[in-house]
Amino acid sequence: MRASILVLLAAAVMTTSTSTQSPTDDTLTIYLIDVEGGNATLFVSPTGQSMLIDTGNGGTNAERDVGRIMTAIEDAGLEHLDYLITTHWHGDHYGGLSELADRIPIHHYIDHGPTVEDNQQVQDFIAGRYRSLYTTAMRTIVEPGDSIPLPSINVQVMASAGQVLQQPLLGGGLTNPYCPTFERQAEDLGDNAQSVGVHIGFGSFRALHLGDLTVNKEFDLMCPINPIGSVDLYIVSHHGLSTSNAQVLVHAIEPRVAIMNNGTRKGGTPDSMTTLHTAPGLQDLWQLHFSVLSGQQYTVPGVFIANSVDDQPSTMPLTPMPAPRRGSNAGPPPAHSGPAHWIQVKAHRDGSFEVVNSRNGFSKSYAALR
Repeated sequence: MRASILVLLAAAVMTTSTSTQSPTDDTLTIYLIDVEGGNATLFVSPTGQSMLIDTGNGGTNAERDVGRIMTAIEDAGLEHLDYLITTHWHGDHYGGLSELADRIPIHHYIDHGPTVEDNQQVQDFIAGRYRSLYTTAMRTIVEPGDSIPLPSINVQVMASAGQVLQQPLLGGGLTNPYCPTFERQAEDLGDNAQSVGVHIGFGSFRALHLGDLTVNKEFDLMCPINPIGSVDLYIVSHHGLSTSNAQVLVHAIEPRVAIMNNGTRKGGTPDSMTTLHTAPGLQDLWQLHFSVLSGQQYTVPGVFIANSVDDQPSTMPLTPMPAPRRGSNAGPPPAHSGPAHWIQVKAHRDGSFEVVNSRNGFSKSYAALR
């Protein structure tokens, strides 16, 4: 029933959207939006259909993050969102959902189902406001193996509700050599491990977005065989934390480019940066933020970083700042509530693509390989 609903919706979307776009346009446009680590990512197909993954922070930061998302939506010329995927029920990923829905129509809501956490605020949101939104639109609780029918884009669900894809994609299926050395961490019983993760195919171009999927689930997905093969673009999981981004995933998929949606003190830790920098075949790592947790020791050149802090210091320390313990009194991270910049990817069917830093206009092209 779920698949038939999605196919019918795809037909309706094509009917209403294709008139404003050139049928010869072969560009998939991707906006990686600065929501201070929440990994909001907007995909716009060549014929104008759209899919947004996650909506940034809520509470006092909802207006800031939703404003940044709307700026990207307006830049793309969209009048509605065809799909909204909420990867999981943490405040930095669903927090701006209600405010965004007040500003632009959303036709189809996608998620992994109820939260597994004992969080009354989240449960009340899902049963109340969220229900009121999807009952006047559409909702799908996805499972691994489902497809989201964005016309001309192949969006395959790789993980959802703690389950992972069992059958390899085209181009995957070989033994993963990194499996034997993997060491499991303590099981994540929270919503990160429930994340909806998707693989995006556009002609020969391949991208991967796994939300905040944690390392044990990465192992379950990637072992003993690699079901993905290699990708052109890895949208770095979980802000660039080492509770995700295991070698068994990152090195096996051999990304040509990685883009990390981190905050100034949220992600980009030395261990995860080391894993990213040493990934076979990686040409460049781009960051939404300079991370004080990386320092200059592990970060990338400034032309690859979209945002810094509002009160720009004259120098940055070479040594990474130790990550504060959860619940500690470390104080707030350096502020960035002013103008924000996105990183944009323009991908083509032949597998070539360009990445642009909107802060400084720096861009780099990557040739087709397949």
